[in-house]
Amino acid sequence: MTFTGFPSAGTQFLRELVQNNEKPWFEANKQRYLADVQAPALALVVALGERLQAHFPEIHFDTRTNGGGSLMRIHRDVRFSPDKSPYKTNVAMIFSAGTAKKMESPGFGLQITPEQVDLMAGVFTFSKEMLERYRAAVLNDKLGKALDAAAAKVRAAGAYTIAGDTYKRVPNGLPADHPRAAWLKHTGLHGFAPTISLDVAATPALVDAALAHFVAMSPIYAWLREVMG
Repeated sequence: MTFTGFPSAGTQFLRELVQNNEKPWFEANKQRYLADVQAPALALVVALGERLQAHFPEIHFDTRTNGGGSLMRIHRDVRFSPDKSPYKTNVAMIFSAGTAKKMESPGFGLQITPEQVDLMAGVFTFSKEMLERYRAAVLNDKLGKALDAAAAKVRAAGAYTIAGDTYKRVPNGLPADHPRAAWLKHTGLHGFAPTISLDVAATPALVDAALAHFVAMSPIYAWLREVMG
């Protein structure tokens, strides 16, 4: 699998899927999906996964396409959603460390949409156990100050944002007057990078561009690794 770029035919497929998000259309165009979306995405999983491992040996990648690998399934879970559209209109992949579920492990994520490429580092949403560990770490003087330092390093590296603060105020039972109270509003912790254009995504340069952003955001990833194990 040699990554030569995510083709314009792949992003065109995603654009058309936005307008035709239904099973008959997808089944009629499934070979396009396999050739123009899934195949280059798997090549990207390998190319970027190998480069990430050179910096972070604990990161693993997997080319399975059944949802158990690095590549996320295109099928949406509509069981609890009012939106019953059966397919995702982006192609996404996760590179994680550890043995927990990939969405619950510190790692790096990339998604290609019909408009751009988005990148993240960290954990989108903590499990209950992870949230307890996270809050304890924020309140711990040494680990809490290390989080402040990691976030400052990421922000100083460029136009990066740190997200995951879903509460407007500190939840009950936690000290609202704590010097790191802002971190206690989080239910996840992840950095977002500036978007990458589809022009870059269509070339092998996407690997270098994504890797550079992942390395810049890695202090958040490293802090979570220390806290979560």
